[in-house]
Amino acid sequence: MTKNMWWKIGLILVVLVICMIPLIPTKTGESTIPLGLDLKGGIHLVMRVNTGDALNLEVDQAIESVKSQATKLSLPTPAMAKLGASEFRLTPPAGIDASQYEKLAKDWLGQFDVARENESLRLSLKQASITSIQEDTVKQAIETIRSRVDELGVTEPLIAREGGIRGDRIVIQLPGVDDPSRVKDIIRTTAQLQFRIMEGEAGPDAKAVESSVPAAARGDVDILVGDKQDQFGRAAGSQYYAIHKSVPVTGRDLKTARVQKGRMGEPIIQFSMTPEGSHKFAALTGGNVGRRLAIVLDKKVQSAPVIHSQIEDTGIIEGSFTQQEASDLSLVLRSGSLPASLTTLEERTVGPSLGRDSIREGVTAAAIGFLLLLVSVLLYYRGAGINAIIALFLNLIMILGAMAYFRATLTLPGITGIILTLGMAVDSNVLVFERIREELRDGRPVRSAIDNGFARAFGTIIDTHMTTIISALFLFQFGTGPVKGFAVTLLIGLTASVFTAFFVSRVIFDIIYSPAKRPTAISI
Repeated sequence: MTKNMWWKIGLILVVLVICMIPLIPTKTGESTIPLGLDLKGGIHLVMRVNTGDALNLEVDQAIESVKSQATKLSLPTPAMAKLGASEFRLTPPAGIDASQYEKLAKDWLGQFDVARENESLRLSLKQASITSIQEDTVKQAIETIRSRVDELGVTEPLIAREGGIRGDRIVIQLPGVDDPSRVKDIIRTTAQLQFRIMEGEAGPDAKAVESSVPAAARGDVDILVGDKQDQFGRAAGSQYYAIHKSVPVTGRDLKTARVQKGRMGEPIIQFSMTPEGSHKFAALTGGNVGRRLAIVLDKKVQSAPVIHSQIEDTGIIEGSFTQQEASDLSLVLRSGSLPASLTTLEERTVGPSLGRDSIREGVTAAAIGFLLLLVSVLLYYRGAGINAIIALFLNLIMILGAMAYFRATLTLPGITGIILTLGMAVDSNVLVFERIREELRDGRPVRSAIDNGFARAFGTIIDTHMTTIISALFLFQFGTGPVKGFAVTLLIGLTASVFTAFFVSRVIFDIIYSPAKRPTAISI
């Protein structure tokens, strides 16, 4: 054989070894190719992000900003009322010109349109701002969910937006989850942590607590519920708290949160603040020594300790937590709060037994189909059929090896994509073999027939493969879950098919029917 032939054989062997290395099973016997939800079992969720919550929060912050800036400008605090998720009305006190507040709003609330309504101002979020907030809310929700799932150690999760760039739905697929209900609770928990000042004393009657607040301040407080604890820190009923609406410090100011042991051995959560959060927390606690600081999580008061002195960067959250609840809460606090609540639209739990059945049936069907294909090729093309079979086996190894390298998840549609790819690979060999047969029927010598057969089939095969590759790219870009898994295996398989059909098959023909042997017949 010539030097040119030796390097070709060497390249094929190198590709074969490279693709087989990642397919070697691990010491635990686990597959090196991650299995998808339909094969491994797990949960499938479709959730809607309630972007209206984020718009509400934007309006609340705008109202607080108006109050703060009015105080700095020595203006009386105006009366303000929300008119919906994206607008509010500002009414100046009697005798105060609304133009002063209009200037304030235009200077500090650029994302709002300001319109006069008699003596009042109507502030509405601009449409561009609404769209931007909704977009950012969905993106942040996806990143927060992904952060929580990563902390749980779920392998190969799928977390993707559904419905294009304007969609407010998120598809979540978590293969191999042992405790689906716990994972779903962690994902759905909004975890909006707030540090707010408490007014008056807590009590079991909401109306009595509200009545205890001075009449002038009732519009500035929320009546929230929380667990009443006994001397051992255990839940002993519910009680109500009057909590100021102003939220100076939130969970976004947290740097980390970890589970620790309390004085009685109960689980508590110790947190620390970011540099900016430490500054705000110090100002909050330093200016309210002797008052109670309510720690509010998802509109429920977890605890309301007395502020004995200024606190800068660390604190604790107490509550009647179990060890698991404390661990889960610290996890969601570390990953950040969701920017809006989630509504579950679809929920499916896939058991691992279904996955094993799917694998067994899929492998059985693939094996039967592959065997029938081999027999058909051998009977019809005889010796050349062996060439096609060798190329097919190499094609299969390349697909699986590439999937293992890229950690591409294997799904049931992915297995379908592999079978389809092998069928197309055979089709490429068939085109080449039929071209060679035509050349032989026209009286061409064996070597000339082989050369012309590969050369003339090349253009046709490239055309058919390119159209399918383009389709697969679109499926990969816009598909989710099983559709994307199908596209991945199809793309890898088509690339491998071109390599095996033209390079590997040609090398095999060149070895068996080399020009030096001057072949006069070919088994095809």
